[in-house]
Amino acid sequence: MPETKPNCSSINLLTPPLVTNLTLKFATFNLFNYLEPPAACYDFDRIYSIEQWHKKQNWISAYLQEQQPDVIGFQEVFSPESLRELVARQGYRYFEVVDQAEVHDEFIYRSPVVAIASRFPIVAVAAVQPDKDLAQCIGLSDDFNFSRKVLRATVDLPHIGQCDCYVVHFKSKRPVIEHENSRELNAEQNIIEKLKNQIAGGWGSSVQRGSEAALLLVEMIKRRAVKGLPMILLGDFNNQLNDGILEHLLTDTLRFVSKFDSDAYLNKYILKDGWDLYQTTINGQANITRPATHYYGAVGSVLDYILLSCEFDPNYQASLFELSDYHTYERHLINPIFARDSESTDHGIVMVTLTLRS
Repeated sequence: MPETKPNCSSINLLTPPLVTNLTLKFATFNLFNYLEPPAACYDFDRIYSIEQWHKKQNWISAYLQEQQPDVIGFQEVFSPESLRELVARQGYRYFEVVDQAEVHDEFIYRSPVVAIASRFPIVAVAAVQPDKDLAQCIGLSDDFNFSRKVLRATVDLPHIGQCDCYVVHFKSKRPVIEHENSRELNAEQNIIEKLKNQIAGGWGSSVQRGSEAALLLVEMIKRRAVKGLPMILLGDFNNQLNDGILEHLLTDTLRFVSKFDSDAYLNKYILKDGWDLYQTTINGQANITRPATHYYGAVGSVLDYILLSCEFDPNYQASLFELSDYHTYERHLINPIFARDSESTDHGIVMVTLTLRS
């Protein structure tokens, strides 16, 4: 999808107010099945009641009012027009998507999309396309694509100017091969088939997810080389960064390159984890454990991330901002109250605060 100007119908064309703020807040927010009734999510009986839908919308609005992020990357969006209206009521004048959910049997929706909302102007938007030739070179099929389209929005931010914000929802860990119990097989044979498919299908999902991350990073580097804009990656990675599947997103060394050349150019193209930048800012003054953003049973893991380019790294001489706060909104996960949280989300919401350096 070529880069386009945003939909003017989604933009208030009044002159924006004078910006005096010295901080910027970015959040990544998996909405968990944001689908307006009477449509169904995946199965014919998974439909929000009107009461449930209003409760979900109110929960989202309450988060936005309380935390006040300036730019938000959303995942699991089935109903973008409804979300556009919701965020507009909260002061987000700019909202974009680059895809739409699949519809089966007229009312059953699958394959949710990502979206972005911003208080500041979105001057261009595009769906990132993977390099097909490169995909083939690394052993992928010639029709390889992202499992969900990656959104790139160029946002005109105060103090820094245009910045490329990417929103992702990488392939889930659900195996790409699944086995249904067969009446022709006994119990042990069915278990064997499930085990085989889980092993092979789980690795297939990992290959897809890791390939998506690698090919996206290549496209980000290519655009950075041409445009030179700061970069922020917001998303549900469906994986921890340090387990080998996605760690190349934080590549910060090059083999067979002189230290002089590496020091001179490499920092311009690498990404840093927002949590690591926050630890740099506080300089180890607090012994803080990184909060989980998702739980499988009682086991928590970090699946939601914000990665940033060197303009937001205080160790980089020409950086403009430093990451002054890192916040995971998680009370609905660790201390849920039914009356408040029953229609919330199954992910924590990660937000970073960037403060202008003096």
